[in-house]
Amino acid sequence: MRVLLTSAGLETEEIKKHFINLVGKDMSFVKALFIPTAAIDADAIEVLPKCMHDLLKCGIPKQNIDVFDLHATMELEKLKQYDVVYLCGGSTRYLLDRINDTGFRTSLMAYIHDNGMVIGVSAGSLIFANNLENNLGLIDTKMDVHCETGEKRGKLILPLKEHMQLTNTCALVIRDLADGMEIVGE
Repeated sequence: MRVLLTSAGLETEEIKKHFINLVGKDMSFVKALFIPTAAIDADAIEVLPKCMHDLLKCGIPKQNIDVFDLHATMELEKLKQYDVVYLCGGSTRYLLDRINDTGFRTSLMAYIHDNGMVIGVSAGSLIFANNLENNLGLIDTKMDVHCETGEKRGKLILPLKEHMQLTNTCALVIRDLADGMEIVGE
């Protein structure tokens, strides 16, 4: 399992380095699936180029990035062709509804449990927490993003506290649900 939950993507060099290490392969050969589905309002749409730049600045070639807007499902075998799934921010409810309505939930969660690499940004992170009904249930806590103060750096102890906060310069790294969660950044 390799999941990186963020408020603002690869905002710092430290978060970028953790992302590259989690991917674990030469970035020039990485194939990424970019999902902008949550960006349904002007503010979120305006941030999409920054999200795409997150992948490009790590060395992933533009031709290796496919955009997928969740108008249909994607079977696990096709999803496994990607080294990274990047879930953009915007409307958490809309993104979660599209994931559930298209059946992408099944493929995405199987991909994650098969050691697939996922990065969530804002709404793309919140879909994994207990903020909304029918969430993806990866972490058993509520989460806030874009907070002024966030969780302290370091390994997390289970059970997780009821409510977590992420700043724009920290991220939750999940390698294992039983013992492999930590906060990186400040």
